[in-house]
Amino acid sequence: MKTFKKILFWCLIGFALIQFITTDKVNEPVDHKANFIEVKKTPQKIATLIKGACYDCHSNETVYPKYAYVAPISWSVKSHVNEGREHLNFSVWGTYNEYLKKSMLEKSIQTIQNKTMPMPGYIVYHDKANLSDAERALLIKYFDEMLTSKQY
Repeated sequence: MKTFKKILFWCLIGFALIQFITTDKVNEPVDHKANFIEVKKTPQKIATLIKGACYDCHSNETVYPKYAYVAPISWSVKSHVNEGREHLNFSVWGTYNEYLKKSMLEKSIQTIQNKTMPMPGYIVYHDKANLSDAERALLIKYFDEMLTSKQY
């Protein structure tokens, strides 16, 4: 029993200490002249879906939930946000070249169809990201129309 208490004590000390290892949660300013929703004049229904399901990881408008301030969970959340922004950042859409825009739209369609995005682990804590099949179809149609018309 003594050993268990020592282990528990040191685990609690370690947990307390790692709280001092913080992650940067400051979002870059959004230039509305480059932001996807404004640039594409996205219809309100589509904009709501994209903001609810995509923007937390794929824009500079991330809203960090309370659990994102507790290490080591905060490290994982920040890593996912950084990775999401590397693959697609809606806040800087206007700065991408035509090839990247086309590629990102194709990849978006694919991940929505395969239900790999939004990530299943994210959906558990974010109801707005839990898209119905009809909402997924709406997003796919919107992105596909952009591809077809070559209006990226």
